[in-house]
Amino acid sequence: MSVLDSIRKWKRKRVLESSAIPEPLWREALETLSFVAIYNHAELARLRELAVIFLSEKSIVGGGGFEVTPVMRVAIAIQACVLILNLDPGYFDGWENVIVYPDQFVTDLEFEDDAGVVHQRRESLAGEAVLGGPVVLSWPDVEAGADWDDAGMNLVIHEFAHKLDMRSGDANGCPPLPAEMPPRSWQNAMTAAFEHFRARVDKDEETAIDPYAADSPAEFFAVLSEVFFADPTLLLHEYPKIYELFSWFYKQDPASRTELLLEE
Repeated sequence: MSVLDSIRKWKRKRVLESSAIPEPLWREALETLSFVAIYNHAELARLRELAVIFLSEKSIVGGGGFEVTPVMRVAIAIQACVLILNLDPGYFDGWENVIVYPDQFVTDLEFEDDAGVVHQRRESLAGEAVLGGPVVLSWPDVEAGADWDDAGMNLVIHEFAHKLDMRSGDANGCPPLPAEMPPRSWQNAMTAAFEHFRARVDKDEETAIDPYAADSPAEFFAVLSEVFFADPTLLLHEYPKIYELFSWFYKQDPASRTELLLEE
């Protein structure tokens, strides 16, 4: 362990000793997120610690005059930390801010076409993860995403999956993998699944998974991460190999928990 890692570990220990999320606030935020019902008491306790650390290290602020309430902050932290429940909190190092807007926001996008010509366009977005910068969220879309059955999306998981992806540079659908996980296995499986899904969308097939996943490998990873946590049996049914890879990477098996809940 490096000196910086030791200092970071010490600081996080001090945060946990000196800070807490009040029980009523924690419960209120949890009750808005049905997909966390799969976690047991010990896992929820760990999730709570991660949320405390997250809130101590990240500033969650309103943009455009929006007031972010304490329960909004905790709900965002819970959803972000679900991704790293069994990972190192350091996956979210290297940036500081989450900006929450009262509605979708307009951004200037710059992209290069196949001919090498650079284009710019203004686009309204629900969320954005900026490389080395903030995560930007539209609160109505965050709120809608808490009800997966109705919305079919979870904006917070999506944008924070991009942040994991960006740990290795530009988002490309391949986050930094654990040492025991062969990169070629990940890349081959993800490429094959992405091409298969994109072909389905190109044929105008109605898909249970958001067709936005066909936009790029980065969006495929982010959208499928949403599905993995919020509707895991869907991913297991549609792309079992990807579910297996995600279970390996995230060190979680939510589909088995979901099936148990359905049997109760």
